[in-house]
Amino acid sequence: EGSGRGGVRRRVSPEHRSFNGARHGGDCVSLADCAFGISSNSHGILSAGIAAHMTFETAVHEGDILLATSTERTLSRKLAVYSVNVTLEDGTPIGAFTGTVYVTGRPHMIGAAIP
Repeated sequence: EGSGRGGVRRRVSPEHRSFNGARHGGDCVSLADCAFGISSNSHGILSAGIAAHMTFETAVHEGDILLATSTERTLSRKLAVYSVNVTLEDGTPIGAFTGTVYVTGRPHMIGAAIP
């Protein structure tokens, strides 16, 4: 059985900038979504995102290293909810993401060849 947890990290590079010079919000959502996907599929059962919401607390800039850490809040037979905290390496809060998945009940094929 999996842990219901997951995490990823990324250094902000020039292509992650928005028109105002800070990191683009969509890129922050993408990082949080990666951690969400890892944790929601950590039990070996295919789970698919059905809802997500993110708030932004602090702007980040090129060169910053971000961590996205996902934790399972609830898990039932068909639904699960996860919280993802996005921070700088020093723990400064950047954003908070909440996601819900539909638990299919079918084993996933992580590592298997995709047809």
